[in-house]
Amino acid sequence: MRASAIAHVLNAEVITCQELADDLEIITACGSDMMSDVIAFVKDRVALLTGLTNPQVIRTAELMDIRLIIFVRGKKPSSEMIQMAKEQSIMLMSTQDSMFIACGKLYQAGIMGDIAYQAR
Repeated sequence: MRASAIAHVLNAEVITCQELADDLEIITACGSDMMSDVIAFVKDRVALLTGLTNPQVIRTAELMDIRLIIFVRGKKPSSEMIQMAKEQSIMLMSTQDSMFIACGKLYQAGIMGDIAYQAR
């Protein structure tokens, strides 16, 4: 699913790298506020959903080659995080949905979870 479609499904505000929206392909997602879990989960073409808004999120995404971070519950990244994301071409979005609802909407729209991804 393209990042632009994800933004539509989640009624999300695109904060950085809008120019990537039609080219960035996402096939699975990880919802977590624990970056150690994100490191353990990481797959190709993954979106990270989190309510955590500190620079460690961007550093983890950079380390794991995550190109899309979606902040839930209307959380917004700091200006420092926005600058870091722009420098690394990491798309940031924010949705008013809770983590549970956002993950459910993405699953319903065809984004796979960890078990489905491993079965491929």
